[in-house]
Amino acid sequence: MSNQIKKINFNHSFIFFLFCNIFSLITFVNNNLTISPLICFLLILSIGVSHGSLDNMKGKKLFEIFKINNFFIFYLSYVTLAILIIFFWVILPSISLTLFLIVASYHFGKEDTSFLINNESFYEPLLFFLKGSLIVLAPMYFHFDETVNIFKFLLIENEAFYNFLNFIETSKILLFAIIFSTVSNILLFVKNFELKKFTIFLDYFSILIINYYFSPLVAFTFYFCFLHSIRHSITLIFELNREDLSVGIKIFLKKALPLTILTAIFCLISLYFLNNTYSFDSSILKIIFIGLASLTFPHRSEEHTSELQSPMYLVCRLLLEK
Repeated sequence: MSNQIKKINFNHSFIFFLFCNIFSLITFVNNNLTISPLICFLLILSIGVSHGSLDNMKGKKLFEIFKINNFFIFYLSYVTLAILIIFFWVILPSISLTLFLIVASYHFGKEDTSFLINNESFYEPLLFFLKGSLIVLAPMYFHFDETVNIFKFLLIENEAFYNFLNFIETSKILLFAIIFSTVSNILLFVKNFELKKFTIFLDYFSILIINYYFSPLVAFTFYFCFLHSIRHSITLIFELNREDLSVGIKIFLKKALPLTILTAIFCLISLYFLNNTYSFDSSILKIIFIGLASLTFPHRSEEHTSELQSPMYLVCRLLLEK
């Protein structure tokens, strides 16, 4: 079954690579072609968010390990942790953004690659982080000013933070960081070599292509929705039904739809209120990135159901003690 997942993900990466090249060519031919932030917002609310809508299933495994019987505590702790992240972001935005970028880099690198790795080693977490960091580094390298403007929309007003960004941009540190990310892709590729691991390079070049031709928001949306989220969903579909893929897809859609719709409703309500204070595009950017940060930390907790230091576990215990 592992080989079947690898084959499907390889085909998926190849299709995504073609998708990136076709849309990049269209953008190159039509210089005035732009994609609205609203379209990015809707794609992330539907395709992007859906891959985390089965966290409640992983939560059940988490509760079995921790011997917690009241499953309502899961939803309460999940929402509490998300709210705490938003609160922390408002108080300390530059630190929150930095932590989010670090956690997201590792998450993207691991989730997009771990299905290819047969034998784990102690240095793999570093390789996953470096590989996933390309999602953060590429937009900064190709569209530095636009990326900085996004950070400003995310409540970052720390002058020292922007001075540091200017330093790593002018001193070519970004380029060296991308080289390190490239090396990590090569090392992950050569480990336990097999043909399907060309998936790594297909993803690598796809990320570079979309970040070169598109704005940071559009490039991230393409990656997050059509590569990362779909890949994660493929794994979930196989977990739901390993014998019949079509049945797994139906079960996944049925189980993912309620929480996806609920999350979308909350985001649309937030957009309504934020739009009274900020511009429409600024409100969308805040919801996309601060909202994803608030969901990433509890979502990441669900991937480590055997770790007692899981943030979800700590919040659950705190709520139970109350």
